[in-house]
Amino acid sequence: MKIEDLPLPERVKNVISSTGILSLYPPQEDAIKAGALEGKNLVLASPTASGKTLIAELCAMKHILEGEGKVLYLTPLRALTSEKYEDFKKYTSIKKENGQRIQVAISMGDYDGSDPWLGKYDVIITTNEKCDSLLRHRPNWIRDVTLLVADEVHTLLDRKRGPTLEVILTRLRETNPQAQILALSATIKNADEVADWLGAKAITTDWRPVKLVEGVYLDGECQFNNGNAVRVRDENSNPAINFALHTLRSGGQALIFANTRRRSVTYAKRASTAVKKILSKPELRTLKTIADRMRRVGERTRLSDLLADLVEQGAAFHHAGLAASHRKIVEDSFRRGMLKIVSATPTLASGVNLPARTVIVSDTRRYNPGYGLSDISVLEYKQMAGRAGRPRYDKIGEAVIISKSEDEQDYLMERYIFSEPEKIWSKLAVEKTLRSHVLASVASGLTHTEEGLMAFFHKTFYAHQFDSDLIDELVSMVLEYMFMEGMVNVDGRHLEATRFGRRVSELYIDPVSGVIIRDGLENRPRQITDVSLLQLICHTPDVTPKYYPRKREIEDLNAFVELHSEEFFFPTPDDDDFVEYESFLGEVKCICVLDAWIQEVSEEGLNERFSVEPGDLFRLIHSVDWLLHATRDLTRLFGHKDLLQRLFALQLR
Repeated sequence: MKIEDLPLPERVKNVISSTGILSLYPPQEDAIKAGALEGKNLVLASPTASGKTLIAELCAMKHILEGEGKVLYLTPLRALTSEKYEDFKKYTSIKKENGQRIQVAISMGDYDGSDPWLGKYDVIITTNEKCDSLLRHRPNWIRDVTLLVADEVHTLLDRKRGPTLEVILTRLRETNPQAQILALSATIKNADEVADWLGAKAITTDWRPVKLVEGVYLDGECQFNNGNAVRVRDENSNPAINFALHTLRSGGQALIFANTRRRSVTYAKRASTAVKKILSKPELRTLKTIADRMRRVGERTRLSDLLADLVEQGAAFHHAGLAASHRKIVEDSFRRGMLKIVSATPTLASGVNLPARTVIVSDTRRYNPGYGLSDISVLEYKQMAGRAGRPRYDKIGEAVIISKSEDEQDYLMERYIFSEPEKIWSKLAVEKTLRSHVLASVASGLTHTEEGLMAFFHKTFYAHQFDSDLIDELVSMVLEYMFMEGMVNVDGRHLEATRFGRRVSELYIDPVSGVIIRDGLENRPRQITDVSLLQLICHTPDVTPKYYPRKREIEDLNAFVELHSEEFFFPTPDDDDFVEYESFLGEVKCICVLDAWIQEVSEEGLNERFSVEPGDLFRLIHSVDWLLHATRDLTRLFGHKDLLQRLFALQLR
């Protein structure tokens, strides 16, 4: 099916054709035939790079230009939100019937507002969490949404992000019942079940624009699932790097997935020396220019200097500890073909689109706090493997798992190469997860009675998959907690959020954080300092990332406790309870990091002292800044006005 034959305005087809796309891929054609441009709800489940986003773009233009509609595009990650924003910007040259150009907006962060300015935009691209916060503020423009796109809908399986997406979809289906839904997903086992929940049709395919072969590498030889075997020249003692160099010598690029940040750095270090020997002088000159730019961007640290040194040799590492500006340089340079080998943590597989001819999975075991090492899911492996093969550049993509023994080789073949991804299961029915969503349902005025609250949660994916009795029991428990903590009033059958409950919901913090802040303010220490307020904040479950004390830090942390214990909002726990005391010292470490940052200790100094990398520091400061904003608001609500100026000054610092 050709672009010129689609039932769309010529100006839309011209924009698409100008990007070099003249015809549809088979999965895209299947979506069109299934009614994507006729307003049908669809779940598109297909591999990476099979063209799902283009279908969303075509539907968006149809809604805006022919139906005067509005499009809401949801993604699970900020990086993906920015990427989709760039994708949609090409349509801003198109004029609507009223003579105005199509307007595209991106919305992330700042969870305390309805953002009425978004009402004038035709396409709104946002993270799931930002959308959830917007819905709690009841923006008028949300009623104008006629197309809802949920990207990476397999995120439903994620314990942290899945419930938010599930509740958003449930709520928007209730408030905008006529809106078309497009759910875009990796290949999953139960796409039909997800589609049935959304009142949609499932389009499932394994088709890819670049053929994918998958294999397991052991002792210099890779056995592929198509029956072929490849013998690899022995150039490096590390098997992952050895196979990456094999790819490089044949003109390709390699992406190595490591299971820890430290290993991703190690792989890049070991690869760089070998890569440099293969590159030409013009390539090395270009890489030096890129490395010099990296040294000028952001604050210089040993980590950023190391990265720049490796980039200069054609290799790099990529993980969440890097500053966002440095991650972007790595991504852009790899896309342009200048960097030849990038070693990354698995978060890259679910984030930005960064294909390579060869994807190498160095280890299929991952450390999970509280559980130790465990096998990754088949879905996670398939997400990584899906990065193999660059459309328009490669005829074939290779996904390779590194094995350590013959027994493991057979196991990896059966467990990952020849297996289908797992089913998606709802992660909503956990009391900790439900707290925020139950409160939001009442505080936003979506539900007014306990029966109405239960009816809403009966429409979730969890209720679609399981018996609704368990969700009823959990919702009742959460509702009782809200009542006991003064967040919800119950008058007969009627439910109404208190001022406290409404503000906690609107501030987009965990109700437990709201209770901790309120109780801390009511039982505050005699002497309140910046350390006091930082402890109040760091004691909440919303602070992220969490820090764990290292052995070499414990003596200094205990000394800090001795010095400042009189200033703490919460008492020091008994050190006989190892788990509780370690958690407490983790909070103290968080306080120390923030206090040092306020005292203008450099990023390099913080890394040396606390092993806190720039990316983690940015996320910590972002979350604490928001919690200070929330604390100021609750301080005002509960009449502790004498603390407002100190909180404001601390937030500014």
